[in-house]
Amino acid sequence: MKKPIIPKEFSHYYNDWHFTPAIEIDKFVFFSGATGTRPDRSISSDPEAQFREAFETVLLYLTEATLSFDDVVEMTTYHVALRKHLDTFTKVKDEYVKDPYPAWSAIGVSELITEGALVEIRVIAYRS
Repeated sequence: MKKPIIPKEFSHYYNDWHFTPAIEIDKFVFFSGATGTRPDRSISSDPEAQFREAFETVLLYLTEATLSFDDVVEMTTYHVALRKHLDTFTKVKDEYVKDPYPAWSAIGVSELITEGALVEIRVIAYRS
């Protein structure tokens, strides 16, 4: 059975865009992509701040699901200007994602759904 996970700060996604930030099936939790968009729908123009806010959003989703970054088994990141910001992104990522590391794919894209967004982070976690 599918169980939606919707942090109250982001309930507008479910209502306005008709998707759930996360959904649990058996012991796996699949998370929708998270950008650095704040709950008030603003976004920082500073790449490092935006990347940190994106990881904080993922952390909020994980916490709502009673999980942590230690439970993440796969991470896919979508980047506008991937090579330009990769060092900064990796620095921020390493503040949140620790050894043993999940599988990770970084994909360059031309744009994301939120204007000004530089990254979208999507994770899959396993509840042990």
